[in-house]
Amino acid sequence: MSNVREVTCQPSQRPALWFLVALGAVGVGLAVVRATYGSTLLDVWLGIGVLLALLGVGALCAVTAEVTADAHGLHFRKLLRRRSVPWADVADLRVRLLRTNSNRVREVRRISLLLHNGRTALLPLPQAFSGYASDFDAKWEALRALHREYGAPASDHVPVVSYRTAGQGWAGSLTVCALLLALAGGTACFVPAVASYEHAWKSAAPCPAGTPTTERGACLTTQPAVIARTEAHSPKQTSWLYFTENRPLARLAVSQDAAQAFQAGASVELTVWRGEVREVAGKHYVWRDHVPTGRSVAVIAAAFALAAGYPAAQVLLRLRGRRLPDDEVIPSALPFAGALAGTAGWLLPLCYVHFTTLLSPPVAITWAVVGSLCTLGLFALAWRATRVRTPGEVGANDGGAGEAATDEEVFVAACFLEPTDYNPYHFGTHIVLGGGPPAVTPHAGPGRFAAKRIPVQRLTVKNVRRARGSDGDEIPRSWHVAELDDAGTPVRLAAAPSDLTRVIRELAAAKTPAASPHQPSGFHSRAGETTKVKR
Repeated sequence: MSNVREVTCQPSQRPALWFLVALGAVGVGLAVVRATYGSTLLDVWLGIGVLLALLGVGALCAVTAEVTADAHGLHFRKLLRRRSVPWADVADLRVRLLRTNSNRVREVRRISLLLHNGRTALLPLPQAFSGYASDFDAKWEALRALHREYGAPASDHVPVVSYRTAGQGWAGSLTVCALLLALAGGTACFVPAVASYEHAWKSAAPCPAGTPTTERGACLTTQPAVIARTEAHSPKQTSWLYFTENRPLARLAVSQDAAQAFQAGASVELTVWRGEVREVAGKHYVWRDHVPTGRSVAVIAAAFALAAGYPAAQVLLRLRGRRLPDDEVIPSALPFAGALAGTAGWLLPLCYVHFTTLLSPPVAITWAVVGSLCTLGLFALAWRATRVRTPGEVGANDGGAGEAATDEEVFVAACFLEPTDYNPYHFGTHIVLGGGPPAVTPHAGPGRFAAKRIPVQRLTVKNVRRARGSDGDEIPRSWHVAELDDAGTPVRLAAAPSDLTRVIRELAAAKTPAASPHQPSGFHSRAGETTKVKR
């Protein structure tokens, strides 16, 4: 067919990538030559060749990637793999946001395929890096147009899947949780041994006179020494004491304060236990080596276990929201972090005080029971705070959103997500209600300084929904979004559920002053008709 459109996505900067491929080929040759004729495995040129070879392989994978779309479907290839997916098998095309740790690149946008069998596939191209110009949007729109023409998209909007949405996998959080629990269990296994070592050190006595050298490990011996010089470094580095004639040892690692306190030529006395110097006593300063305690190890193990609770809460929330659309934002796990912090307030002191007898003394049992009840209450509150609230549920249960308008100014945290004449450059952070017409302000009051009046006559509510990944990361996860029509232009208004219900009612009241204040929240007047908000 002559009118069949075709979209081709190839990597940008292809000359630079081919140059890196050539550089990698040079690295392979260099590595082979040095491995054949080099004298040692730790050869500098061999390492450079291997690094260049790895760089060349990565560049080759990038330069050979290609995605082509036509009437038959999507065709994408990588270095060693080719795959074709017909449009009939594609349920939806979604934008996938990947976060990075780079200061220059905060996120990477890619396209993800959702197939009818429930599986997903990430296209190698196109890609967009934040802070860099890209034709990602043009390619994305072209692919969506082909899918609408030759397929059946499951959504009429742009689904965006990010770390905040339900479509993000939970395997990473589960892995982190398992690792932290393994660290907690491994650390707890060392508590008895560390406690025994600590007890032996505290109960060690000076060796009696005439004790054989082979039997002095369990008792304390003292030896005189003279400091030759000191090296004081920053707290992140090790400081050293050097002794004259390397007697009884060449040098000793100490703290920065000890290295600064002792002077060259000073006579000191060393206390040795089990073949290690545990104490250096001078005329004006005494340094003691840190001996780990069973209490501290028990506290560390408990801290690891508590830290594992946060990724476990993230997994729980994703399982709880598994019925949500993949691009809907799920609640934050921060309420569970508060519950874990409250648990740490009683669990860590308990592990410190009763680190070997957690379930023996009545005081410890009472402590654990009362603390567990408090933790249960905190987690119940966190579970309630992270429930998924639908707009219909909010409208039915909110008791204060239907109050009649008053002359008192009320500032509500809300923001329009698009720049408009009443929200230029996204400057608005609050909406002021009462005391005049509704207006957008860049502050929380008091006063209407820099306020922009909202043209309520132009606005019509189309839908109220939960936040999606396409709404951005600027709004809190618990907010809802109202989709408005601004004289033919779609506009989104975001606020907390109860605040959004109140704002919508106030806007409707300002638009139709004759409307009854007891009108249900799901209905708004438009040109004498009643329009129901979709839920």
